[in-house]
Amino acid sequence: MSQITTHILDVSRGVPASGIKVELSKIDAKGITLVAEGITDDSGRIGDFLKPDQILDAGEYQLAFETEGFYTDRSRDPFYPKVNVIFRITADGQHYHLPLLLSPFGYTTYRGS
Repeated sequence: MSQITTHILDVSRGVPASGIKVELSKIDAKGITLVAEGITDDSGRIGDFLKPDQILDAGEYQLAFETEGFYTDRSRDPFYPKVNVIFRITADGQHYHLPLLLSPFGYTTYRGS
């Protein structure tokens, strides 16, 4: 089983980004299919997207981060209201950690451990 986790940090304030909705979707020839969703906790993390018995096949997936509400709740107008990160799972059983470093006018991501 491939495990998916994420962690969002608000680099403009130097704190975790809590309360952000994140959707995990599978991308294939049929289109985009929602697999799971979650909301970042107080430490900006989602560590339990998948149920213990849920298996992800190799293929392309997307994490869609709903960032607009996070910034509007803080009286900020974000340039990026949503961040979509598309990635590929190539082997079953691996852990995929995809952190997001976020600011109102930019973001970056990478494969973490």
